[in-house]
Amino acid sequence: MLIVSKQNPAVKELASLKEKKGRRERGTFLVEGDKMVSECAACGMEIVRIAVCEEQAEKLARAKQIAPEVLLLGRDAFGAISDEKTPQGVLAEVKIPKFELAPPEGNCLLLDGLSDPANVGAIMRTAAAAGYREIYLADCADPYSPKSVRASMSGVFFSKLMRGARAEILGALRGVTLIAADMGGENIFSFVPQGKFCLCIGNEGNGLSDEVRSRADRTVGIPMEKHTESLNAAVSAGILMYLLKR
Repeated sequence: MLIVSKQNPAVKELASLKEKKGRRERGTFLVEGDKMVSECAACGMEIVRIAVCEEQAEKLARAKQIAPEVLLLGRDAFGAISDEKTPQGVLAEVKIPKFELAPPEGNCLLLDGLSDPANVGAIMRTAAAAGYREIYLADCADPYSPKSVRASMSGVFFSKLMRGARAEILGALRGVTLIAADMGGENIFSFVPQGKFCLCIGNEGNGLSDEVRSRADRTVGIPMEKHTESLNAAVSAGILMYLLKR
């Protein structure tokens, strides 16, 4: 059955996932695009349902193989759900994994007050590539927002995301070397970490919180030319992640 109304209950439920309140209430998030949805299924994420725009009706058969419920939507109804400027015609509602706050098994990241969801997503993307699976988030933009998920390019499917108050996170990281990223830190190119570590990345404008900074064991920075004031948080995180594991 083709659903054309934006007021359809299922359409309204899916549209609510563009907002944090909707994601919190339903415990799910949106994944857009045929490639991302396929990778989501391949990673073993729990897909609740898939919506397919009528213009992509040939994708229905594949969708029915990976989701218990599939909706066929008219263009306007699909557009009401999509967060893309140019919708790709396929999206999925996916269960948000629940990870209890726990000590890390390997090298990890602490994102401290990042406010830009695109930065959070980009960091997840690089973390997945560089082998940092565990990511702690303190007072950050929602990693399951459409903008974060899109920027993660499937990295969100491979990340163990643990959220909590700073004191709780620092408690879970007790005994792990905390390496703070800061422009005034020692040159990362001559720094060699010892043992398991957690790389701490601070807010885009204000840097690390006093609480995290005071607990840091070491502080590292990326040398820059004098005319360069700073690097984007996600770019800095990417450089540091790879250099710390070289």
